Amino acid sequence: MTGRRVLWRAVTRNRWQLSTGTGLISLHQVCESLVPILIGVIVDQAIGPGDGGALVLWVAALAGLFTVLSMAYRFGARRLMRAIADEAHLLRVEVASKIMQPRGIRTDRRAGDLLTVATTDTDNTSYLLDYVPRVAGAVTATAVSAVALLVIDMQLGLAVLAGTPVVLLGLQAATPLITKRVTEQQDLAGEATSLAADLVSGVRPLRGIGAERAAAGRYDEVSRRSLRAALRAARTQGAYLSASTAGGALLAGGIAILAGWFALNQRITVGELITVIGLAQFLMEPIGTLAVVPGWVAEARASADRVATVLDAPALLPEGTETLDTGSPGLELRALRYGPLDGVDLHVRPGEFVGVVPHRSAEGEALVKILSGRVAPGEYEGGVLVGGTHLARLDPEHARRAMLVEPHVTDLFTGTIEENVTAGGPLDEATLAASAAGQVVSAHPDGLTHVVAERGASLSGGQRQRLALARALTARPAILVMHDPTTAVDAVTEHEIARGLRALRHPGSGRLTTVVVTSSPALLAMTDRVVVLDGGRIAAEGTHAELAVTDDDYNRAVLR
Repeated sequence: MTGRRVLWRAVTRNRWQLSTGTGLISLHQVCESLVPILIGVIVDQAIGPGDGGALVLWVAALAGLFTVLSMAYRFGARRLMRAIADEAHLLRVEVASKIMQPRGIRTDRRAGDLLTVATTDTDNTSYLLDYVPRVAGAVTATAVSAVALLVIDMQLGLAVLAGTPVVLLGLQAATPLITKRVTEQQDLAGEATSLAADLVSGVRPLRGIGAERAAAGRYDEVSRRSLRAALRAARTQGAYLSASTAGGALLAGGIAILAGWFALNQRITVGELITVIGLAQFLMEPIGTLAVVPGWVAEARASADRVATVLDAPALLPEGTETLDTGSPGLELRALRYGPLDGVDLHVRPGEFVGVVPHRSAEGEALVKILSGRVAPGEYEGGVLVGGTHLARLDPEHARRAMLVEPHVTDLFTGTIEENVTAGGPLDEATLAASAAGQVVSAHPDGLTHVVAERGASLSGGQRQRLALARALTARPAILVMHDPTTAVDAVTEHEIARGLRALRHPGSGRLTTVVVTSSPALLAMTDRVVVLDGGRIAAEGTHAELAVTDDDYNRAVLR
């Protein structure tokens, strides 16, 4: 998939609407070019001879011409706008589906940049369906005007036929530079948007550690780079527009001056002079359109290239085919090596509640990243087995139903609290209690119907964390992996959540498996077993109470 292919596909799958709309727009342009011709005829055939009957007849013809002109544009524009809206919708759905597919995609683009591709770039790509009829209409108008001028005078027609390609070819040389500048601008704008989204979602933690100034400085740097790229693109496009406007005006002005000279020498009639001047003025629009279209197409092509990089991105995870038969699978890590992990061996039995304490945060992040499917199997060594089957061999959708990984940084979505927690499923009051999300519900007068702003910006960090935990618990996965799920809540709430997790997922001889990567003593006290990661390997193992007595390093990492 390439940008050229994306643009060509946009044309072919909207060919009916596009061809009909282009035909009507071209008809509109033909009528536009006939207006000065008909006015010239009226002057020579009716006003000059003083023939009232001919004047009425020709004026009626002019009225009919304007009727056809208006109706052609109205219905042509309607079809084209429908095609543009349909194509933008299809592209948005394709990009969103690609981003959200269970196997993931291998891309360097961050979430904010992917959002820009799925919205702005898909719209820019669909605008090609507006540029095609504009070009067709401009070419048609120029051709009709040139024929009319050839009929009036051979030299005038030849001036248009020879001058238009010269102007366009001269301007065409700037197209590669415009494409380069626009592509650079869109890439940097996407980077700035992505960073802004990250900073907005993390504004409270930034304030908590006093890092607002550093974050603002980082955004200022990225924003300035984006601004410089936008100014470079604007200057290039502005110079191109000035040159194209000047070229079209000089060509039209030259034709008008030549026609005036011919009229003075009685080579053409007064009506023909009026026609030539009218066509010369009219030609400025189609010639100007033909001149600026390369800049428009360059922007569409740049956006199409960005869309293509997403649509053509390879899958991150292999297309597994195996499924799980057991209702309560265990989780096993065999000699796992990735980043700071250096041969982790861990077996979590079905129904067991295990805590993992990493001495370095990078170790916990690497572990969660692999389990959540954000690392391709070829990028790490060792194996991850779910229910005795390698994770890479499982069908991704089946694997996600069996094991849910709740990352430390989670997102909420625009909608009600209930919609964020249930994701369209039934509401489970037990999960609200276990996650202490019931406190969030009761804190708002409209309760479960309280509307959450985008990315949960209207809620505190602790409230977002509790709702995200409630969402994970509502899914009732056989294996639930959580990464620091209580860092934004107070100590009392943390103990409440720890007891709720134990009661919900491990009531007596419960069959659900839970792994929590954390240094929270409240959560670790509820686990069946704790393993300690140090130096990329398991350095200690035991219950929370045993390690608290025997391991000083564990105490320093956990007890606070």
